[in-house]
Amino acid sequence: MQIKKNKKPKKRMLPTVEQFLRFKPKRIDIKWKINSDGLVKIKIPKFQSNLGKYFCSVIRKDQNFTANMDKIGSIVWVNCDGIKTVEDILKIVKKKYPKEENIDQRLFLFIQQLENLKYLTY
Repeated sequence: MQIKKNKKPKKRMLPTVEQFLRFKPKRIDIKWKINSDGLVKIKIPKFQSNLGKYFCSVIRKDQNFTANMDKIGSIVWVNCDGIKTVEDILKIVKKKYPKEENIDQRLFLFIQQLENLKYLTY
């Protein structure tokens, strides 16, 4: 009898700061708009399955929810076009908000969070 070894899932290696700055984040194809205050609102589907969509229609609820970005998140979202690098976006945010503290760390975490939520890709 042969005993199978449990294979550990490969850990995802975190990029270095230099590598991350070269990434070109791109928004996924979802509906979004800029309101009168210049802030971005994203419409995100609650369900991907037909059953979930059907359930929403039966109970007459919206099949989407809206995510409201703040001033910095809105600038980041608009500039995640697949052309600009994270470094380019960081320069834009620093120029617009020079007095914000830890802006580079906040930007990195925000972009990683958007990627984890599958709202953007690199």
